Amino acid sequence: MADPERPRVPTATRNAMHAGARLAGACLLLVVLPGAAWANGSAPRLADFKDASASAQTRHVAHWALHSGDNAGMPYMVVDKAAARVFVFDRDGQLQGDGPALLGMERGDGTAAGLGERKLSAVTPQERTTPAGRFVASLAPDLKGQEILWIDYDSALALHRVAKGTPAERRAERLQSASPDDNRISYGCINVAVAFYEGVVSPAFSHSNGVVYILPETRTAREVFGSYDVDAAM
Repeated sequence: MADPERPRVPTATRNAMHAGARLAGACLLLVVLPGAAWANGSAPRLADFKDASASAQTRHVAHWALHSGDNAGMPYMVVDKAAARVFVFDRDGQLQGDGPALLGMERGDGTAAGLGERKLSAVTPQERTTPAGRFVASLAPDLKGQEILWIDYDSALALHRVAKGTPAERRAERLQSASPDDNRISYGCINVAVAFYEGVVSPAFSHSNGVVYILPETRTAREVFGSYDVDAAM
């Protein structure tokens, strides 16, 4: 039986995600060179976190994505695994909301080959990671018709409303805890609160694809994304 943690990808969804990724790639060919729009000395475009607290690495990637045009004019999301927190921005870098998340129980930045096609019983604890990287994501239904944010179909990686899980997993309680240390419980998918998904994630990605940046925890953001400090590019 398919588990909400690693949902199967309907064929139509898979095809749509292929098309969306190709379109996003084409858009990236049109973006300006880093800092080119601010060569006249005007202030660079920075992501607006409003009053939200965020790590230095989260701010680094959010600012770079906007300044470089890497988000290709699409809404984007930064997933801070170390802090177990998700930040959602519109295409102009305005924060739409942030909230806690449950992540893969094993720390790591890669994913096992063919993981999305395997039975849950065949997935070892060491393989239950949330991979780092840049992904073009879109809203689409899973096989049960539930809307989720598909991030990477090959590994069946998605962001969705918190899965019920087993009573012993205490997923809802983990989301509400003050510490990120107990938020590592999933098979790899990103679980968020129902209100956050329906009030922030779904509206932000409802009219277009978007870019999801999942921050690494064994490497640096610069190594994974090729990012740079915006101040250094001026």
